[in-house]
Amino acid sequence: MSTVDDEAARLLAAVPEPGERAIADLHARLVARAQDAGLLDVAYRTLDAPVGTLLLAATPVGLVRVAFAVQDHDAVLADLAARVSPRVLAAPRRLDDVARQLDEYFSGARHRFDLPVDLRLATGFRRAVVEHLPTIGYGRTASYAQVASAAGRPRAVRAVGTACALNPVPLVVPCHRVVRSDGSPGRYAGGDAAKAALLELERPGGDAS
Repeated sequence: MSTVDDEAARLLAAVPEPGERAIADLHARLVARAQDAGLLDVAYRTLDAPVGTLLLAATPVGLVRVAFAVQDHDAVLADLAARVSPRVLAAPRRLDDVARQLDEYFSGARHRFDLPVDLRLATGFRRAVVEHLPTIGYGRTASYAQVASAAGRPRAVRAVGTACALNPVPLVVPCHRVVRSDGSPGRYAGGDAAKAALLELERPGGDAS
């Protein structure tokens, strides 16, 4: 097997007029074979959530991307193909644990994620900021200035804002907990309404819906 596309063509050719169930069956076989052959570098799925449909993507290292619908899922997949690997395939089962933990988070049952994360898309100072974010506990917030100081560059407040905006794994790495010095939420890659909903969810008795 040379590529995922070659295998897909071969499997589909074996079924002259595949129905919906047969296509799903073939896709599952394709995913399994691609994984066995080391050809599945980025697996992805979508998840319906109170803040809209999320795109979840993972490499063998861990969760590499969480994207909101407003970020254009097709564009995000194209970016992953360019920056990580062109071997990108829908493989929902590979992300079942991520989806389960996110569902638990949105229901209020989970306050901390226990997932391997692949931060290759965050580099330099942005990586330092992203690595600091999980230390901001559930239901708490920190200002952009506080995060800048914690990341070793007290004057880099704007850079912290950029790092949060480009955080590749929001929600799991909680950039929504970074707010302005006056306590107002500030901007968010998933949309201002999504950030407000997440902060409300984490308040005692809160609800993101």
